[in-house]
Amino acid sequence: MDSGQLNWIAGFIWNIADDVLRDIYVRGKYRDVILPMTVIRRLDALLEPTKQAVLKLSTQLDKARIANKHAALCQTAGQAFYNTSPFTLRDLKARARQQQLKADFEAYLDGFSPNVQEILDKFKFRNQIPTLVEADILGSLIEKYLDSSINLSPRPVLDADGRERLPGLDNHAMGTIFEELIRRFNEENNEEAGEHFTPRDVVKLMANLIFLPVADRLESGTYLVYDGACGTGGMLTVAEDTLARLAAGHGKEVSIHLFGQEINPETYAITKADLLLKGEGAEAENMKFGSTLSADAFPTREFDFMLSNPPYGKSWKTDLERMGGKTGFSDQRFVVQHDGDELSLVTRSSDGQLLFLVNKLAKMKPPTDKSPLGSRIAEVHNGSSLFTGDAGQGESNIRRWLIENDWLEAVIALPLNMFYNTGIATYIWVLTNRKPEHRRGRVQLIDATGISTPLRKNLGKKNCELSDEQVREITDIFLAFQETGLPAEASAKAGQSKIFPNQAFGYWKITVERPLRLAVDLSPQAMARLKALCKESKEPELIEAVETLARRIGPGPHLDYNSFLKAAEIEAKELVGKLTAKREKLLRTALTQKDEQAQPVIAHLGPASAPADPLHGRYQATIAGKPRNVQYEADSDLRDTEQVPLLEEGGIEAFFQREVLPHVPDAWIDPGKTEIGYEISFTRHFYKPTPLRTLEEIRADLLALQNESEGLLKQIIGGQHD
Repeated sequence: MDSGQLNWIAGFIWNIADDVLRDIYVRGKYRDVILPMTVIRRLDALLEPTKQAVLKLSTQLDKARIANKHAALCQTAGQAFYNTSPFTLRDLKARARQQQLKADFEAYLDGFSPNVQEILDKFKFRNQIPTLVEADILGSLIEKYLDSSINLSPRPVLDADGRERLPGLDNHAMGTIFEELIRRFNEENNEEAGEHFTPRDVVKLMANLIFLPVADRLESGTYLVYDGACGTGGMLTVAEDTLARLAAGHGKEVSIHLFGQEINPETYAITKADLLLKGEGAEAENMKFGSTLSADAFPTREFDFMLSNPPYGKSWKTDLERMGGKTGFSDQRFVVQHDGDELSLVTRSSDGQLLFLVNKLAKMKPPTDKSPLGSRIAEVHNGSSLFTGDAGQGESNIRRWLIENDWLEAVIALPLNMFYNTGIATYIWVLTNRKPEHRRGRVQLIDATGISTPLRKNLGKKNCELSDEQVREITDIFLAFQETGLPAEASAKAGQSKIFPNQAFGYWKITVERPLRLAVDLSPQAMARLKALCKESKEPELIEAVETLARRIGPGPHLDYNSFLKAAEIEAKELVGKLTAKREKLLRTALTQKDEQAQPVIAHLGPASAPADPLHGRYQATIAGKPRNVQYEADSDLRDTEQVPLLEEGGIEAFFQREVLPHVPDAWIDPGKTEIGYEISFTRHFYKPTPLRTLEEIRADLLALQNESEGLLKQIIGGQHD
């Protein structure tokens, strides 16, 4: 059947909504009736030839008290499903009374096998029956689907002379029609479409990116394809078709098995229904309902190819709570051993998109002789996945983990406004655990934002698409794995490719400390503050010791806190004993304030023999006339951080000597706080500066303004004379 006939049938079904449902349902709710009814009519048509045989066997099995009838009934039906009710849709067409029709239609639905029941339940189709009955349109709806001008059966319709009047509709054609209906409803319902619908042009590109690099290495055998956020199953369908076509083109016979998980009930139902309509009952059973994050349906499975468009910018707080919360989190997909450390891959609860990628990485097939291709992954993300999360945080740790494992092949920036419900920047990540030799240790960034074709009419936020030629153009840039080096004037209309070593995206985040400098104030006002604090803390003897010291050394300010503290210890020893941490805190609170001219406060004293290491805060100082190794106390208000590229020549020390010490010579690095982070900045790597205007252009504009202002002045003066 050609595409014109398929589009006509899809259009006929599409128009049923306007013919029957208008004024009863708002347009956004048409799909709640049309999609499940299309499924029901197709299943009904498929089961018609074996209906009586199924009923007979079901009765026999019931008499024999055999409870598990599923396999036997499916075999008799010749399908992956069956219906044991005494009715077909044609039987129900004759009902005159609405209440009788309602009862018989519900009995008809109840007769379907459990896999179809799940689809009907997720569609919530039974909820629509009261509305259809009350509006007296259920019979009309059924009649429309049985209209003699369309044939949703796999068998042709013959005329009175035995000639074919309407061709039969095979499973693939029916699946195409169903997908076309889904596409139309998604485009009609633009505000929701992007949540579960990825434009077909983007899906084709993703399929190219994971299959074409290994097309000539495909072998006859079985391949598993997975989508952990499968929505309506469109990605899996395109992936299956692409893989089958490439394998056939290379003379290979392959068996492709699809696996998916979806949390939205309706879209899950659509996925299962679509596969059943295509005759892929086994694949329909591989579609699972539930959250991929907190209820992984395939914890022990490994897959050859994986692709997804996960939700981004959406909270996964509920999943996090189900997984034990931040304190009890133990899912081993998201807590990994890397480089000798335990690395947490748990992201902010406000956005879980990168966790879907981690889930796929946990399901990769190790590259072995039995699986020489390893696994290949393509996943869509928004821009936040490239850079959000500080060093040591979940998002950055994920980027570090996958880049340092050399799994990231490429990131491709798509044109803006490619998706239905968002105009933001989107990117395709391409990963594999079996990089070819020429890609190892490197990552390709492709700016394809200038490659697109405008739509004649916007579909929600989507105002452009990728033609087949443009999909191929981007694919060719990826496959070539070369830097394009295009001139600036051409870059806006063509894709750019740049290649970087893995470490180009990594950095050390260092914590730069500066010493705390305190001046001591022993004025009457300061002593009054101390007296109040000592009374409140029940330390009256401490004030007496400090008053004695103040009389001896004067009110200050004293710029050497270390010397003051030593003197205070001596004075306090006889009155209060040891100057405890609590007592020192009282002194600091009441008597000190920060002063850039003061001496650094010493935190620790070490032996003179210990080597000085100013880079890490160990200095040589003279204490009581003797050289000592000292570590100063850090001032938290002056604490700062710096990002040092992993490719920095000379490393952290060279960067620190060049960029920090000339400006703050008393600074040091706290090595215990150094973290490794990764981020990918398209803006930095593909920045296109606006050309500066020439002096001639600026001069011409100034002269024009001058002439304009002189003309206005003449008009004003001339007006006054009039």
